[in-house]
Amino acid sequence: MTEPVNQDQAELWNGRSGSAWVDNRAMLDRMFVPLAAFLIDRANEVARQVPSGRALDVGCGTGGTTLALSQALGNTWQVTGADISAPMIAEARARSSPRSPSSPSSHGGTPIEFVRADAQTHAFPPAHFDLAVSRLGVMFFDDPVAAFANLRAACRPGAWLHMLAWRSPAENPFMTVAERAAKPLLPDLPARRPGAPGQFGFAERMRVEDIMASSGWTNVSLTPVHFECSFAQADLRDYASRLGPVGLALAGLAPAERERVVDRLVEAYAPFVANGEVRFTAACWHLSARAPAASR
Repeated sequence: MTEPVNQDQAELWNGRSGSAWVDNRAMLDRMFVPLAAFLIDRANEVARQVPSGRALDVGCGTGGTTLALSQALGNTWQVTGADISAPMIAEARARSSPRSPSSPSSHGGTPIEFVRADAQTHAFPPAHFDLAVSRLGVMFFDDPVAAFANLRAACRPGAWLHMLAWRSPAENPFMTVAERAAKPLLPDLPARRPGAPGQFGFAERMRVEDIMASSGWTNVSLTPVHFECSFAQADLRDYASRLGPVGLALAGLAPAERERVVDRLVEAYAPFVANGEVRFTAACWHLSARAPAASR
């Protein structure tokens, strides 16, 4: 593990947020199945051109997408997952253990390497990866230009990049339900800062295009995509009370006050609930690019 420069994010994802994602990883993996499937389709397109290679999953979290990627690519590809969060990497490693039912060796994939790393500064092997993917894991860098330059250096000339990032809060009303409902009850809830590291850090198209150009990537394309996501209504209370900035704020309340606020949050999600399911549309960017070809 290299020493992270993104100290706020390191503290967040090695603390309550990381633990909350581990505790709710089955629900979150189910929620984001359509996003993982999209990235796997892009990876399979690459694999048709490069039958064997190495793939990097940036901000891999608890490893759901990494495991699915390994299974899809098969034993001619090596897959590495990297994340700044120690608890999430520990969970990912446990899931990839040969003793785990979700291990890629149980499904025709290759063993996966999981690395606890700040992708902005980690010394990945140079010119090593043929493909870099990310499911909502690249919006958290203090210096995104430095981070994407570091990722470019880790990729071989001509390597592919396929990543998903959230578009704006206005285009993702489900993602701000908890904050809007909690604000009258939690007046000290911090406001989101446009462009700051966090969920919506890549919302602005021109900013992302500038980051990619400044970090040396070529053939940059930013395409709006939509995914129909769902999870069980039975998991809604945990989702509303454990994840995101509201989840962090609730942790400091007395139990009775906390439950009162959570009741209000669950009520606020009612427009997204039907037939035992929570359903919403995720509005994302598909960020694609190529590492520059080797100079002749």
